[in-house]
Amino acid sequence: MAHPAPEVLAYGEAMIEFNQAEKGKPQYLQGFGGDTSNFAIAAARQGVRTGFVSAVGDDQFGRLLLDLWTSEGVDTSMVRVDASAPTGVYFVSHGPDGHAFDYLRKGSAASRYAARDLPLDALAAARVLHLSGISVAIGDAACDAAFAAIDHARANGVQVSFDTNLRLKLWPLARARAVMTEVLRVTDICLPSWDDVAALTGLDDRDAIVDRLLSLGSRVVALKLGKEGSYVATPHERRLVPGRVVAAVDATGAGDCFGGAFIARIVAGDDPFAAAQYANAAAALSTLGFGAVAPIPRRDDVERMLATKDGI
Repeated sequence: MAHPAPEVLAYGEAMIEFNQAEKGKPQYLQGFGGDTSNFAIAAARQGVRTGFVSAVGDDQFGRLLLDLWTSEGVDTSMVRVDASAPTGVYFVSHGPDGHAFDYLRKGSAASRYAARDLPLDALAAARVLHLSGISVAIGDAACDAAFAAIDHARANGVQVSFDTNLRLKLWPLARARAVMTEVLRVTDICLPSWDDVAALTGLDDRDAIVDRLLSLGSRVVALKLGKEGSYVATPHERRLVPGRVVAAVDATGAGDCFGGAFIARIVAGDDPFAAAQYANAAAALSTLGFGAVAPIPRRDDVERMLATKDGI
């Protein structure tokens, strides 16, 4: 029996994380990373049919990721297994200057994903296609595939969601600005973080940043402002949607959680301001545990928080 097509598709790279268990010690805890993967899991936990478009290596790490998505209800039928390239990994070390990240992702299976690999029928049947700045930064083939996916989605009336997610270890700022500007011209829903979009635009005023993004083509902008909440704008209205106050312990992946929850609520029919209120609560809850994936809340948890006046 055929499964219903995913309503939300996320395109990008997922990786295996090795996080140093104790400073100065050679023990690492294995986890999962990847912004669009975190997004997909967050959307799925809100009850939306979600699928991931990517490639993993034909290795144990790739199988771990496939098992993760399967356990989370994320459709893996659009994930290629590439026998000639590895799954990307990264290490998190803890030193006097805080967290240090070392990536082993060059030549990864996801970076070699090509336009010819795209699931065109699933793209045409989705409601939203989500990508990030990392999706277009990891390799030339992957970048070309991203633009082909956007073109096919838009030709079939599918909304495009984009998280700027600037990573200067992957490419220089000038190239990031050029490529992301072209993505923003074909983006319907923009989900930028303050630091990323300030660097990309050279602007430091909320309204000026929102004006720039709307002028490029976005119909909805939800500018993520951490614990302050989000600044949500359409061509006709804009306002700050306050964040929820919690005793945060780890904000890793909170922005990805916000994005997944926001798009889940847009698909469910919320207006952008209601979607942001929900996503702010989801992101706040995701900071109450460690890691990017484990603390992502489910819909019941978010609704319980929204039913309370303050905090949890």
